[in-house]
Amino acid sequence: MKIDLSLVKRYEKQIILKRVGIVGQKKIVSSKVLIIGAGGLGSPLAIYLAASGVGTIGIVDHDKVEISNLSRQTLFKSKDVGKYKVKQAKKFIFGINNKIKVVTFKVKLTKKNIKKIFKDFDIICDGTDNFQTRYLINDYCLRYKKILITSAISKFDGQLIKFNFKKKGPCYRCFMPDFPEIDNNCQRDGIFSPVGGIMGTLQANEVLKTILSTKEDLTNKILLFDALKTEFRKLKISINPKCKNKC
Repeated sequence: MKIDLSLVKRYEKQIILKRVGIVGQKKIVSSKVLIIGAGGLGSPLAIYLAASGVGTIGIVDHDKVEISNLSRQTLFKSKDVGKYKVKQAKKFIFGINNKIKVVTFKVKLTKKNIKKIFKDFDIICDGTDNFQTRYLINDYCLRYKKILITSAISKFDGQLIKFNFKKKGPCYRCFMPDFPEIDNNCQRDGIFSPVGGIMGTLQANEVLKTILSTKEDLTNKILLFDALKTEFRKLKISINPKCKNKC
């Protein structure tokens, strides 16, 4: 794949990095990444993937913009309240980079539509806020050997995990075998605005590292962030012998 001179100029600060170069930028431009959830995580994730030149970005979200979203969901403006997120997100992304392709899915992700939505994408990014959908995404990616990069936020905390299901290893159910008694979400528990920005940006970082095939990634690890202490912890996730998916 050729990159014309205008795109070389656009991405020159990445291209001059020895770990990226013109070959790496071609990989980024050729990649297809799907984002589930255009919220506090999906917003910074989409922005940095677009700015970095990811060639095709898919966004799945059936919600409309609410005024309470504006404190952390940086894809949207006050005038977007009441409009569908995917439509406004596409406009915002094109404002950053009109050289890429944005595919939107104004639907709720279900067992019936997941295969059709996921089939053309290389990397799946989970930015949802409920365990039912996280398990659905995990199980599909495991079955069809997709790369899954999943993040979650609540209150002052964030977490980030990468699963490369092209190789044998644990899955999300190994880490979280059962539905928790209380399903934490921003609507009920609240969220410190910068946490979404930090974790969504780290999620974008992990996506780009995956595209570039760097060795220093989070495969089968969980990165935990505490915003109050400004501390990170990294833990290994192992195969759980009792996992429902029999990893």
